[in-house]
Amino acid sequence: MTVEQNVLQQHSQKHQQTLLNQLREVTGTTDVQLLQQALQVSNGDLVEAVAFLTEKNAKVPQQDEATYYQTAQITNDRYISVGSQADTNVIDLTGDDKDDLQRAIALSLEESNRAFRETGITDEEQAISRVLEASIAENKASLKRTHTEVWSDSPNPHERKRMENCPVGLKNVGNTCWFSAVIQSLFNLLEFQRLVLHYSPPARMQDLPRNQKEHRNLPFMQELRHLFSLLVGSKRKYVDPSGAVEILKDAFKSSESQQDVSEFTHKLLDWLEDAFQIKAEEDREGEKPKNPMVELFYGRFLAVGVLEGKKFENTEMFGQYPLQVNGFKDLHECLEAAMIEGEIESLHSAENSAKSGQEHWFTELPPVLTFELSRFEFNQALGRPEKIHNKLEFPSMLYMDRYMDRNREITRIKREEIRRLKEHLTVLQQRLERYLSYGSGPKRFPLADVLQYAMEFASSKPVCTSPVEDIDTTAPPGGTIAQLPPPASAGEQPDACVSAEGSGSGLQASQQQQQRVSIHKPFTQSRVPPDLPMHPAPRHITEEELRVLESCLHRWRSEVENDTRDLQASISRIHRTIELMYSDKSMMQVPYRLHAVLVHEGQANAGHYWAYIYDRHHQRWMKYNDIAVTKSSWEELVRDSFGGYRNASAYCLMYIDDKKPFLIQEEFDKETGQMLSGLDKLPPDLKVFVEADNKLFEREMEEWDALQARKLQQEKLALAAAAAAAAAASVAVQPMSTEPCSPDNTAPQHDPEYMEQQSPSGDSKHLQEDTERAISKAAAEHDEKSPEALLNTAMKVEYTRLLRLAQEDTPPERDYRLQHVIVFFIHNEAPKKIVERTLLMQFADRNLGFDERCKSIMKVARAKLELIKPDEVNMEEYEMWHQDYRIFRETSVFLLIGLELFMKKSFVEALMYLIYAYQYNKELLAKGPYRGHDEELIAHYRRECLLKLNEYAAALFETGEEAKVNTGLSIMNDLVVPCLPLLLVDEMEEKDMVAVEDMRNRWCSYLGQEMEPNLQEKLTDFLPKLLDCSTEIKSFHEPPKLPSYSTLELFERFGRVMTSLTMGRTPADGR
Repeated sequence: MTVEQNVLQQHSQKHQQTLLNQLREVTGTTDVQLLQQALQVSNGDLVEAVAFLTEKNAKVPQQDEATYYQTAQITNDRYISVGSQADTNVIDLTGDDKDDLQRAIALSLEESNRAFRETGITDEEQAISRVLEASIAENKASLKRTHTEVWSDSPNPHERKRMENCPVGLKNVGNTCWFSAVIQSLFNLLEFQRLVLHYSPPARMQDLPRNQKEHRNLPFMQELRHLFSLLVGSKRKYVDPSGAVEILKDAFKSSESQQDVSEFTHKLLDWLEDAFQIKAEEDREGEKPKNPMVELFYGRFLAVGVLEGKKFENTEMFGQYPLQVNGFKDLHECLEAAMIEGEIESLHSAENSAKSGQEHWFTELPPVLTFELSRFEFNQALGRPEKIHNKLEFPSMLYMDRYMDRNREITRIKREEIRRLKEHLTVLQQRLERYLSYGSGPKRFPLADVLQYAMEFASSKPVCTSPVEDIDTTAPPGGTIAQLPPPASAGEQPDACVSAEGSGSGLQASQQQQQRVSIHKPFTQSRVPPDLPMHPAPRHITEEELRVLESCLHRWRSEVENDTRDLQASISRIHRTIELMYSDKSMMQVPYRLHAVLVHEGQANAGHYWAYIYDRHHQRWMKYNDIAVTKSSWEELVRDSFGGYRNASAYCLMYIDDKKPFLIQEEFDKETGQMLSGLDKLPPDLKVFVEADNKLFEREMEEWDALQARKLQQEKLALAAAAAAAAAASVAVQPMSTEPCSPDNTAPQHDPEYMEQQSPSGDSKHLQEDTERAISKAAAEHDEKSPEALLNTAMKVEYTRLLRLAQEDTPPERDYRLQHVIVFFIHNEAPKKIVERTLLMQFADRNLGFDERCKSIMKVARAKLELIKPDEVNMEEYEMWHQDYRIFRETSVFLLIGLELFMKKSFVEALMYLIYAYQYNKELLAKGPYRGHDEELIAHYRRECLLKLNEYAAALFETGEEAKVNTGLSIMNDLVVPCLPLLLVDEMEEKDMVAVEDMRNRWCSYLGQEMEPNLQEKLTDFLPKLLDCSTEIKSFHEPPKLPSYSTLELFERFGRVMTSLTMGRTPADGR
């Protein structure tokens, strides 16, 4: 059987598989043979097939509620099989009445069949259309949103500009991450990319019958070519796939539903196959047409088996090969199980058994081998699909030799050997378990330890004491007072008591007996044995008995340990033998290299998709997450794809034939031999298309630059006007000076605002007082010195004071960096010239005291400033250091206000302050460890604030009241969700990752609960935003405006907050 000879038969097989999927979804039955039997009995009538299975199986399990509500709002990606009920009408499948069940299924199928008769479109195609239409609707609705969301485009086109040679991302146009993951995986197959880019529509397209498929496929191919060309040559960081999505949406009648992305991939390849088939038939008139899509993605296997005692062999085609995940630990175990169905012992026996079963053997593997991992199973009790989070390992290089038909006999021999080894392994493991879990009761221990404990017991020496000595009698129950007992007679000492203390034990025992006090005994009839050992020990054992017992126990323990080691070594050898069973060269001739892994995070009803794709040119893994394309690693892929960790796992694996390099080989110019890249890879029509789009983008950047230049000019004019008005006002109120104006007094000083203020209050007053104290101390030491000498001495005095503050080992509540910029500079080893100029600026402040000594020193300081040459102090570096200090103060204010609000439980208001405190602090710490505050502290309260808001929003949602639900979702959409990428961007912060998972799991847990349809609709609309794993911040809230604090006020208030954190109390608010 070949594709060229019988395309109709191929589609018939696909239709049969679709019916099987529908039947499996409706009934929950997973037995393939039973499903096929039902279809045969019913002659393909799905209603009769369901009736057959319903009669055959037990009653449907009842639920607590009579009705299970199932809404069908679109989220990022859905796992509802083709043909499942997907509209918002409620169908009760929980009762015992089979007639109700039959009518519900019949009604659903009647609607589906009527739609197919009218439009020629299958349920499978309609389901895909529903996803696409909802995605477009979501994209249009997003344009009407008033609040900023993290996936919106940045208004600055330069932030959307593609970096050189970086891959292009795909914009999520509304729950289309599944589309991005699939398209990027296919696009990075260079052979597939070439086929799409160089596809040309049939020349006789006008003469072709414009049936539904052609009306859909040919425009879609053209749009896909445009999309691929932009991915090749666009200057944008990411491109918009709405054109392709629109074409797909318009091809179908639609209603709301959810769609399994694996089914979408399957149908996408079908559409491409149909489009290439039209072209192939035109190019090869009279010949057997070859379809490149079929040759690239489809293979064949031989089904060999026995059905009711009769042997059979059938050759079948396959595209995506489905594999069950539940119950298996790695990909080979999945494949082994998938290749054998039913009981196959009869396949190799000569007897005509009535058993049924079959084996699959690949006769031809496709160049691109795709495995569809089934991580969803239908829960019949709950009436919905559930995700399987089990761990499943898969290799980067997969050898398929053991599954090939040409190796059938060798593989059967090896499988039999593995089966025998596993049986032996089971026996050894059971024997080992008896050694490691010894005993007959509920508690069991390793036998070697049991023998060791017995030996320790036998070797113990008893220490004589009465059990009442261990009882605290200082406060007897019932309020009675402890009294000393009468002296005990010598006759009361037990003869069997063996003292471990030697000859002095008699006196010590007598002293202890005198110290004993009476014990409150509520039951006078209860008697405690007069003397017991302090720890378990033999009462009577001779030296001979002990020697024999120790000898036996030592020997037995040694024997047990040797037996345990031997069993463990044997088990390890068997494991190693099984692992190496297929490692000989003859079974490593069909290598397939992992090309792409498509990952899903979330639950069955909601989640997010992204892809890991191997870049062969740069020998590294890349992560394609919508618009974000980042470098990755095998370790990150393993963590996100194997499953068992968080809620992320692979659902599709794409392997490529390692012996066919053309699949991922770059294209070269035939004349020059140079590798083609960028626009050179495109045919002429697509080259023109991409160049036009690039010109539009360049024009957008030019318009943005012009707009920013105009804004900057306007700001400069406004500042100049404000400065002129301030100068005029200053001249109007300032009295006429009798002294001539010197250059020292008129020279402009562009220095930080915390170094010089216009009024003697706030920072200036605090700084002025410090400066005057330094001058007074210098003058007290040298009364007759010149102003210049006094300035030098005062600067040394002030610097010594600041250096002492910087060298103190102080707690966070006394952070002297907030008191003076030079303390900050000393901590961070600022250049000496920067420190000197800053200190000189302090003494050049015009607001110093009005006595002659201060004035003269201020004039000398200003004169020294004027004499500093540009090459002596790098003013750019000087401004940079002071800018860092300004940012440090702002960060401190953000943190201060955020912590105060957090302690008042004003989490909504506190969040933005803590967010910006962390971001600013992180930038500071990147330049040095002493430029910011404790990063873990800020991260902790940022994380706690988000968790508190999530908890509050979830509690509002649980009330079910419309107003409260909307408020809760608004908190999540406006505050929590935009902040999650900030926690995910640094994946080394494990606590942040766990917090994000906790928040997501809280909301995903609602998927398993019954709720009103409007709540379900809101939840399914919200979850994709919460589960979006993109770590790129597209846009964000503006930072809150900060109040102005003086240096002393900031220092004291910051200290109060830090002290409160240490003592666990809320700081007093106040200035």
